[in-house]
Amino acid sequence: MTAEFELPWPPSVNHYYRHVGPRVLISRDGRRYREQVVARFKNDRVAKYTGPVELDIELYPPDNRRRDVDNSLKCLLDTFTHAGLYEDDSQIHRLIITKREPMPPDGLAYIRIKEWNADRTAASAAKSCRTTSLA
Repeated sequence: MTAEFELPWPPSVNHYYRHVGPRVLISRDGRRYREQVVARFKNDRVAKYTGPVELDIELYPPDNRRRDVDNSLKCLLDTFTHAGLYEDDSQIHRLIITKREPMPPDGLAYIRIKEWNADRTAASAAKSCRTTSLA
C-alpha cells in the first residue's frame, strides 16, 4: 500500500513548541497545522499503516532562507502520529528527506508513505552503507 500527499509547509521545531513556565506545549501554529492535517486525512479517508513503513519527504520551502531539514521533521512526524497515519514513529524503518527548490509564497511538503518490505537477502545486505569488517 502506498499513499502520497501534498501538505502545507510545516512549522519548524523552533516554532512548534512554546515554553509556559516549566511546561513545554505545542504552539498555536503547531496545533493549527495538526488540525489541518487531521481534517485532511479524515476527509480523504487515509488508511492507517499498522506495520513498518518507509517515508519519503520532499520539502519545498516558501523562500530562499537557510533551513535545516530536520527542523521541519518533528512537526511532520508528530502530526502523522496524531492524525492516525500510523500508530507511532517507531514504525518508520526508512526515512528519506530531500530539500527541493523554494515554492513561494507558502511552500509545501510532499509525502510518500509505503509499507516497508525490507529484502532480507544477501543482495540487500550489499546495499547497506555499513561495512561488515572494521579495520
